[in-house]
Amino acid sequence: MADKRDYYEVLGVKKDATEAEIKSAFRKQAKTCHPDLHPGDKEAEARFKELNEAAEVLSDPDKRAKYDQFGHAAFDQTQGGGNPFEGYGFGGFSDIFDTMFGGGFGGFGGSTRSNTGPVPGNDLRYNITLTFEEAAFGVKKEITIPREESCATCGGTGAKKGTEPVRCSTCGGTGTVRTQQNTILGSFTSTRPCSACGGTGKIIKDPCPDCKGTGRIRKNKTISVKVPAGIDNGQTICLSGEGEAGRRGGPRGDLYVTVSVRPSKQFSRKGFDLYLDFPISFTKASLGGEILVPTLNGTVKSTVSPGTQPGTVLRLSGQGIQHLKGSGKGDLLVNLKVQVPKKLNEEQKNLLEQLAKSFGETVIRPEKRSIFGKKK
Repeated sequence: MADKRDYYEVLGVKKDATEAEIKSAFRKQAKTCHPDLHPGDKEAEARFKELNEAAEVLSDPDKRAKYDQFGHAAFDQTQGGGNPFEGYGFGGFSDIFDTMFGGGFGGFGGSTRSNTGPVPGNDLRYNITLTFEEAAFGVKKEITIPREESCATCGGTGAKKGTEPVRCSTCGGTGTVRTQQNTILGSFTSTRPCSACGGTGKIIKDPCPDCKGTGRIRKNKTISVKVPAGIDNGQTICLSGEGEAGRRGGPRGDLYVTVSVRPSKQFSRKGFDLYLDFPISFTKASLGGEILVPTLNGTVKSTVSPGTQPGTVLRLSGQGIQHLKGSGKGDLLVNLKVQVPKKLNEEQKNLLEQLAKSFGETVIRPEKRSIFGKKK
């Protein structure tokens, strides 16, 4: 028995803990290691068995008294390492857990919540595609979405006009039914949704012919979406209260519109800055001068410095994308790409030769060489 931990230590309680404190400690820790929540986890299963064993002894006054006097040795002849709840009416981990925690925990094993109160409507999602310019400047778009609306004929009750749903006789209108079970840890109550009324607490005897008793009808709704200037690809706009209708007086859900932006033929975007590749001649790069740069708002003048090198970037402040929040815009970064002419006439070639000679270069054009590789 030397390998067993102290039962009080296992449950995390003091030796003078009351029976209620022991049960509370077991419930709290059992939630963290129940095998149904950790399938295949041997450590969780072993931990749960350890908790069960400790609770089975300490919750029984006679067994606890023996344990306090003799420790684990008091049960040396009875503990066989099996399920400590065997013989007490439990079929395994799921049974005891469902009994103690009402048939559901954190979404496992069913819900104990009543469905008689207001229920919010479902949220909806929609995708729209914008041009690059529409995203940059903002736009209004009309979209049509199918959504659940409250039935106008029955007012959302689901009952035929002139009638009303009646209280469920099985659950008494509460939407839940309770069962009680006695265990070694005491008497526990399990609460589950009423199967007769589906947890609503009401029965519809004469369904509405339009909505067939659901209280809802699917309709197409046209909505105007105001897209703010500066929105980017993949971002989402939330339209509060434009989702599906709620039930039993619950609020409407929301509509989430996600934006896809087509790429621009001229610009690329990073954040709120724009990027543009702009070609200039080698003479303009060498001598400098003015250039006309296209922007989202038309062309603007900019200056190229003499001796500009390929890959030089000009930053045009405030010529980028409108900030979504607050004032101001990003910048336009212009990447200057120096172009070398592919075709020159004889006069141009001679001028370039003279320029090369002025730099101390020797230029021999291919067409001036003889068939023997010598200069003509």
